Amino acid sequence: MRNKLLNNQPLQESVGDKSSSSLHNQSLKLKTSSSIENHLSIRKSESDQISNPIVVGEDNLTLRQVAKVAKLGAPVTLTKRQDVCQGIQDSCNYIANAVETGKSIYGVTTGFGGMANTAISCEDAAALQENLIWYHKVGTGNRLPIADVRAAMLLRMNSHTKGASGIRYELIERMAIFLNEGVTPHVYDLGSIGASGDLVPLTHITGALLGLDPAFTVDFKGKEMSAVEALKRLELPTLSLRAKEGLAMVNGTSVMTGIAANCVNDAHSLFAVAIATHALMIQALGGTNQSFHPFIHGLKPHPGQVWVAEQMVNLLCDSRLSYDELNGDNHFDGGDLIQDRYSMRCLPQYLGPVLDGLSDIASQIETEINSVTDNPLIDVKRQSSYHGGNFLGQYVGVAMDRLRYFMGLIAKHLDVQIALLVTPEFNGGLPASLVGNAQRKVNMGLKGLQIAGNSIMPLLTFYGNSLADRFPTHAEQFNQNINSQGFGSANLARTSIDLFRQYLAIALIFAVQAVEQKNYLVFGNYDVEKNLSPATKMLYNKVRELLGKPVSKEQSLIWDDDEQSLDIYISRIVDDLSDPGQISQAVSDIFSELLNEK
Repeated sequence: MRNKLLNNQPLQESVGDKSSSSLHNQSLKLKTSSSIENHLSIRKSESDQISNPIVVGEDNLTLRQVAKVAKLGAPVTLTKRQDVCQGIQDSCNYIANAVETGKSIYGVTTGFGGMANTAISCEDAAALQENLIWYHKVGTGNRLPIADVRAAMLLRMNSHTKGASGIRYELIERMAIFLNEGVTPHVYDLGSIGASGDLVPLTHITGALLGLDPAFTVDFKGKEMSAVEALKRLELPTLSLRAKEGLAMVNGTSVMTGIAANCVNDAHSLFAVAIATHALMIQALGGTNQSFHPFIHGLKPHPGQVWVAEQMVNLLCDSRLSYDELNGDNHFDGGDLIQDRYSMRCLPQYLGPVLDGLSDIASQIETEINSVTDNPLIDVKRQSSYHGGNFLGQYVGVAMDRLRYFMGLIAKHLDVQIALLVTPEFNGGLPASLVGNAQRKVNMGLKGLQIAGNSIMPLLTFYGNSLADRFPTHAEQFNQNINSQGFGSANLARTSIDLFRQYLAIALIFAVQAVEQKNYLVFGNYDVEKNLSPATKMLYNKVRELLGKPVSKEQSLIWDDDEQSLDIYISRIVDDLSDPGQISQAVSDIFSELLNEK
């Protein structure tokens, strides 16, 4: 029915205005994914880049660079450029002069917060800074992942190179040494309200950098020890703080922003996998690419919507399981529906706002990465200091609230596709619950797997609730009466990312099982590789390889219920997505476009 109707009413070619001409003039015969060799060369190129130090203090850092340092151990080097070094020293000189002359500067010649009316003498200026570290050593909860603490140190370095904080080059350089030597302070995931920045988490980093006391502990290349012992192994002396330096170190958003940067990078990587997973599912459901026609999206040209539509056309190009109606190449009769159900047909309109939101979040976090976020800030050119609030992590808090919300939306969409796949009334002839061996009556297929997914998806939507608007107004003698909860929101975002990996692993198993069963329905065997679109073939193969079950013409991935443990399958995929490994590499082109071009 669908084919006959479309043959009578061919697709109209676009003749739109100049704003959408680039969409309409592009060829509908779209690019396929890169070859395996090309992907391997990309990975090798990235590996080579990791060996090249990332210079801190010259150009703005990117999300990709933060991820390379935080997760892949890329080396860093602190700039020695004369103008930057001089700016750092000039800010220190300004503070030293202010102390000597008794100039009133918050946190330098006064107490902190609600006790800022307490005058601090020149003789007590250094003691004030070390005392700041001691009374903020109150972190509790679980230890932050090493990658998040590494990201935080990198961002603290970057902030201090702007020469507005009054902190020695030597202290900044020590963070580079810790990063390069694999020394990571133990920091906890409770204790910051994100108002004067991450006071408590940054205190744990600062105390470890100084070797202030054995109570500050670190991970030294996988071994736990005191910071004092770590400095001995590095042949570094313990350090004492000078005026302003303690405040410069702990008063800022670097920890919440480091967590956020890792989350944003992971979210884009997982979004790329989710997009390709949808393409597998659409092939399994025998969907059409007509819904992704440039003419449609040129008439509603939200950037995210247009981009998603383009990606889906690319991903479905040359599939023999779905309708390639953009090129008039139909391979089989598609039943009675002239158009796909909403979850397929409206995919660009649904995921477009998610993509635009992720792009906005990435931009905000990159700005925060390259910001100076302590207080007061020193303008060495004008020989002035300014009291302000760059330490408030509201951008991070709101961004991470939105990120969690978007992860829930993505999961909900995949959940609907899974529901279509397992239901005979809607799946175009696939077995109920995607049962493999239908001849065996005691065989229930993916019923349990769907239930597992159903248990995760509501958690993801629940975590989409905001935290930034739930701040205590009485914090610290009512001084911090507005606070961002950015640290808490970022930690919740990490939890959402972890949950989404679990859900995406389940969705990928459904997608692989479903395309194999669609192949049997159309071509009489389960060897789907010849009939999948080239752009989704690599993802399919990578999942199959991870699960360790060779492709067979006679059986789908899951044949009899008792032949495999699906929890082990989930675990293998989750581990690979966490690395990130083969699956992320299979969609590296999409991921690169998301971070670099969106």
